[in-house]
Amino acid sequence: MTIERLNLLKEKIQQTTQLLKIDSLRNKLQQLGDEMNQPNFWGNPENAQTVSQDYQDIKSEVEKWDALSKQVDELIELDKSGDASLTTEIEKQTAELEKQFTDYEFFLLLNGPYDKNSAIVAIHAGSGGTEAQDWAEMLLRMVMRFCEKQGWSTRIIDESRGQEAGYKSVMFEVKGRYAFGYLKSEHGVHRLVRISPFDAEKMRHTSFALIEVLPELSDEIKIEIKPEDLRVDTFMSGGKGGQSVNTTYSAVRIVHIPTGLTVQCQNERSQTQNKEVAMKVLKAKLHRLEEEKMAKERQELRGEYKSAEWGNQIRSYVLHPYHMVNDHRMEYKATNPEEVLEGDLMPLCEAYLRWIKK
Repeated sequence: MTIERLNLLKEKIQQTTQLLKIDSLRNKLQQLGDEMNQPNFWGNPENAQTVSQDYQDIKSEVEKWDALSKQVDELIELDKSGDASLTTEIEKQTAELEKQFTDYEFFLLLNGPYDKNSAIVAIHAGSGGTEAQDWAEMLLRMVMRFCEKQGWSTRIIDESRGQEAGYKSVMFEVKGRYAFGYLKSEHGVHRLVRISPFDAEKMRHTSFALIEVLPELSDEIKIEIKPEDLRVDTFMSGGKGGQSVNTTYSAVRIVHIPTGLTVQCQNERSQTQNKEVAMKVLKAKLHRLEEEKMAKERQELRGEYKSAEWGNQIRSYVLHPYHMVNDHRMEYKATNPEEVLEGDLMPLCEAYLRWIKK
């Protein structure tokens, strides 16, 4: 019975690794390794960091499937030995490997065109002043903690702090394989109900904040942006960045006139770097705008089309009078909002990915 389970598991692993194109990843790993061994590899630190991150992410993915396959083969050989004293241990390890495979198999849901990409995340406080700005900071911490748990690197590229607390808006990039695939579940309006720490009368308040999640697009994806359609403004940076960053006009704001989209970046050290980052974000926003327009026209989003706008909250976090997280899209409910706000987002991400594949 156990040998049949092991052979079936081996077959499933082979089929899944083919679907995930693990052999192609091996070739990619070899290419990246060769690139990293070039004498001038660290001549461009930013590119070197990106390549190194890709190498580690792909290496980790390939190695985990190789290790799983090897463990199954070893158990099959052990079972063939016919040693009855090992039967219980083989059955135990088989069950563990089956569970491990189920966890790995989840990656088949991350098969969208940009799911493997890094991500750009922006958080905007809704109306409500300090209360909403504090909520935006709580969401920033939540997403940052989740990224940290996944081993992804994060870097804030623009921020506008509130006068008393929190953020009016903050934008950061997330570098890591499948970052967009997981974080796209967070795109939309988030609602918080709690006793306000800023209210002397301890009244219950409702706050809103918008999270935007964009895939970081490769240079292969062409987005036509005409120079005459752009208005580029420069201003003094108010962010961190080292000596002179707050005394020169290094911050950049770009307005795409036809759509009205505005992007700014101020946390890089030079105006050129800020402009490059702002253009990268604008490219991602224009791409999402086009995709949402097409989805709206085809009504591919289940039922009535809803964009990530105020009034269309995707998730509620209730801290008073009871404790509840409710994702309104797939009616996922949990009673641990504190853990979710500490970055325990994986159950919500997985539930969302299974929901959109139905």
